[in-house]
Amino acid sequence: MSLKKINTVLAAIVVLFVLYLGLSFILIPESSAPGVGLPTWPEGDGDGFLVMKGIREFSMGLVLAILLVTGHRRALGLVLLMEAVAPFGDMINVLTHDGTVAAALGIHGLTAVVIAISGLLILWETRKPADASIPSSEILAV
Repeated sequence: MSLKKINTVLAAIVVLFVLYLGLSFILIPESSAPGVGLPTWPEGDGDGFLVMKGIREFSMGLVLAILLVTGHRRALGLVLLMEAVAPFGDMINVLTHDGTVAAALGIHGLTAVVIAISGLLILWETRKPADASIPSSEILAV
């Protein structure tokens, strides 16, 4: 299987996961919330914040899906790297709000790593080969 096919499958899995996560927080926030790793929940009506998280996740998934479907692979790689910041931030949030280290690293840290690796693989796939016709001395002189 080619690197491009592997990257496409991995990116499609990431897209589907992010869309699913977003929809679950939008449609059933009370069922989705316990899985984020925080030990306590806001008093009163916290569903609005959870729906906001869902909208963020869903919109991130749509951006990735559009780039994947339209074949903008270099942009997809860059956006995947950028979007790896969100689960990394979630990991920090869980760690700084008395969540478990296992949940922070196992849920959010692992997600950030998988998304970043997917982005890096796509950037590796789409890199431009060095132009062998230009002598290295001319490249260094620029």
